[in-house]
This record gives sequence, structure tokens and C-alpha cells, in this order.
Amino acid sequence: MITEHKNTEIIHNKAAQAIFYDFPSPLTLKERPMPHSLFDPVQLGDLPLRNRIAMAPLTRNRARGNVPNALTATYYGQRASAGLIISEGAPISQQGQGYADVPGLYQPEQLAGWQGVTEAVHAQGGTIFAQLWHVGRVSHTSLQPAGGAPVAPSALTAEAKTYLVDAATGAGSFAATSAPRALLAQELPGIVADFAQAARHARQCGFDGVEIHGANGYLLDQFLKDGSNQRDDAWGGSIENRVRLVCEVVQAVTAAIGAGRVGLRISPVSPANGIHDSAPQPLFEHLLRCLAPLGLAYIHVIEGATGGPRSLPEQPFDYAALKAAYRSAGGQGLWMVNNGYTREMALQAVASGYADMVAWGKDFIANPDLVERLRRDAPLNPGRRELYYGGGAEGYTDYPRLAD
Repeated sequence: MITEHKNTEIIHNKAAQAIFYDFPSPLTLKERPMPHSLFDPVQLGDLPLRNRIAMAPLTRNRARGNVPNALTATYYGQRASAGLIISEGAPISQQGQGYADVPGLYQPEQLAGWQGVTEAVHAQGGTIFAQLWHVGRVSHTSLQPAGGAPVAPSALTAEAKTYLVDAATGAGSFAATSAPRALLAQELPGIVADFAQAARHARQCGFDGVEIHGANGYLLDQFLKDGSNQRDDAWGGSIENRVRLVCEVVQAVTAAIGAGRVGLRISPVSPANGIHDSAPQPLFEHLLRCLAPLGLAYIHVIEGATGGPRSLPEQPFDYAALKAAYRSAGGQGLWMVNNGYTREMALQAVASGYADMVAWGKDFIANPDLVERLRRDAPLNPGRRELYYGGGAEGYTDYPRLAD
């Protein structure tokens, strides 16, 4: 079974001069519904979307003092043609913060700033979810309450860097993460409650829903994977124990705002932030079977290494089997895929039924009108990587549109 683009069979239709990617599908031809287009509307939980293109979360480190501002609102408003915008990660608490100048969801001034953002997106007819974020061990003591150690399932330092800003000069730079402490079991219900409260805050300031960040080596992913979770209590060891925190967070968030406004992001094999698991296939199939009855709006899957290769020969993964496990357990939410999708891949992924939506990240940085460019098969602006993190309007809100 073909599960990665690198190994995907390409079939050239000489008459149509088109390229098709043979994405795996568990459905027979007779069972398949009529094919959809990437540009067709779709129902996402409680919400109608105007197309099947999502803007993935993108940390930009532009929120001075961790508060969204007018420039943030302009940035998101420019990209509101996406069927769904998923905001940059918003820490659910100060403990959950891992980078400088990222906009949180736990202080009144942050909520007021986010309200300006959601109003800008809605004024353009867009839909926007907040990504709920706790970084766990991917942090630095200078960002933590009272300069304390970051927290993690186990006291294992992340092989990662964080972004800090010098208070005296305002200059940003990357630094190694600090050594974490292991969370006490009695602290975990408080973290679950922080996720639920952040979801209520998101709705309060106008977000249409939330995405729970369970990927990329952050706290929930750290609990899932045995490379970072070496606990011997009810929150570690077996797969059943390691999925417990994610399941409790999802249950609390759906109880707070309704499952039809909640998505979950996962990255089964991505090594981002020094994360790994010895057997990801059974782990993530078990997780999604447990979550299927909750009725989530979508599952957002990063295929391969985040921002890197889609195929990891040292750790192959069957994404079609993961989706089949979710569907067989009653999961009806949309299946959103992410990582390295070209226009042609995305068109075929949706047309074949392999995916319901496709998310793009960095292409949305440089192309505020990415949806229109994809629709027309127009050239894309190149991104300016040196301006991705920190700074002001340059490399943030000044990329040209096709109309320009």
C-alpha cells in the first residue's frame, strides 16, 4: 500500500496531460462518493466552510508582550479566503508558553487582542479556530512562572531550541531549552482544566472553534510517546496510560464548547523537538479509536517529519490504516492532511477521498491569496525565511497578491 508521496505511483494521462497521485483508499469504487474538488464547500462539524483549504498554525513571534495586536489582525484578515484558518499556537497558561512574543489565551488583554483578530477574519467572510498549546518541556526558565523549570511527563530535556527576546535590546535569538521537571500526577487535572478554560476563552473572543495541539513534540505529544514519557504511574507505560492525558483534554474541551467546534492535531512520526515513539502505528490507532465516539469536527494529521520529508524509511507509517481505524470506530470528523502537499497532490487527495481537507503552512506566509493562486494554478511568492520569526510588518503583511 502506498502511503507517502515519495513512493507514490504517478500515472500520466497523455490525453488530459494531467498527473494523478494514487492515494490509498479503503473504499471500493462502488462505495466511493462522488469526487469532490479542493475548492468545493464542506461542512466542518457545526460550521460550513467555503473550500477545503486550511491555513495551518504558524508561529510568527510578532505578539509583543504575548498580546495580539492590530498587525496580527491585518495578517489573519489578509488570509481569510482559506476555508479554515487555524491560528498560531496560543498558550493556555504561562506554564504552557515556550517562545517569546506568542499570543496567549489566558489574560484579559490577550482575549481583547484576539477579538480584533477574529473580527478581521469574519469581516472577510472567513472562519478561524484557535490552536490550544502547552509546550511542556520545549521552553526556557526565563519564560516560566517565577523562573521555574518547564514541565514534562518525565525529567528529560528536549533536543530542541526556543526563541527568546532580549529585554534590553529587543533582539530575538534561538536558545537551547531548559531542563524540565516531571509533572506530579495531582497537577494533571489542572492542565486539563486549563485547556477547557482556554477553549471557553477562545469562543468568548470570537473564535469559531479550537484545535488541540497534540503534535510536534509538545506536552500532549510528550505524554503519548515513549521516548519522552517514561513514567511508571497511571499516566505512563502502556499505550492505554499514555493516551490518557490527550483523551481527558479532548473530553474536557468538547464538554466546554461542543465537539462540533473542536479539532485535534497529531504528528505520528515527526521527530520535531526531539520526540519519538518505538511503535507509533498501534499507539495512534488506539488513540483515534478512543476519540472516535466524541464526534470531533476534524483530525489534522502531519504526515512524515514536520516541515521535512514526507517519507521516513526508518519509521514507516500507514496513514490510510490510521484513518480506517478512526472511521471503523465511528469517527465522522473531517480528515485533514498536512506536510509538503503540492497543488496536484492536494487535488487528487481530495478527489480520491484520501482526505477531506488539505492544510498549507509556509505557503500561506508568502501568499495571503493562496486559495486564489491554487485555483488559478498561478505562481507562488517565495517566502523570506529570515523574516519568519519576530520583527514587524516586513515579511508578515507585505507580501503581494496576484491583483497587485
